[in-house]
Amino acid sequence: MNLEIDRPKEGVSVGEYVYEIIKKNIINLNMTPGNRVSEKEISERLNVSRTPVREAFIKLSKEGLLYVLPQRGTYISYIDLDAVEEARFVRESLERSVMKIATERFPTELLEILEENLKIQKRLIEEKQFSKFLEFDAAFHKTIFAGCNKARTWSFIEQIDTEYKRVRMLTFIADVNWKAVIEQHGQIIDSIRNKDEEKGQAIITKHLKKLIFEQVELKEKYPQYFIKE
Repeated sequence: MNLEIDRPKEGVSVGEYVYEIIKKNIINLNMTPGNRVSEKEISERLNVSRTPVREAFIKLSKEGLLYVLPQRGTYISYIDLDAVEEARFVRESLERSVMKIATERFPTELLEILEENLKIQKRLIEEKQFSKFLEFDAAFHKTIFAGCNKARTWSFIEQIDTEYKRVRMLTFIADVNWKAVIEQHGQIIDSIRNKDEEKGQAIITKHLKKLIFEQVELKEKYPQYFIKE
């Protein structure tokens, strides 16, 4: 288990730190679906007591990222494609609405932030820093929502898209057409800058529907990662 361990942020409790580290590593597939995970191993790796690890396990189990088999232990949950599709559906519905607003009015200073973000995305993809790329990808969309005065709507999306993020990470590991993501982000910026609602609606729909087709390929390549039907 090759955990990505960040340094604790100032003001963050030990419990919250442990929870965020475990969740991040599950999303980034450093913790493989179906594998057993132990409180002892995690507490030793993070140099914390077992109590915050146990509390994080309980919280992540409620979120569906871990599951417990009595007398056998705790395991990383398999990816649920129904949950992925539901999150994708919600995102498409909300992002189309936000794109309409963005192509009508959007702060110029935030357009500049989007352009700078896209430059960083390109570098991270070239360097295959996929985990970091996903952070900037999320920040890209979050900036659009914020520019449309819909930051709280984006916060709602973040609460339901954990499974969506795991599949996104798998597309990068499998090298499934990730260059299209960069191209589409550039087209989203152009649509907003040019106030082109028709193009904006077309590209955001294409951007979010691509995952539907990628899921089929991913399940064929990595059947062991998904819930068996």
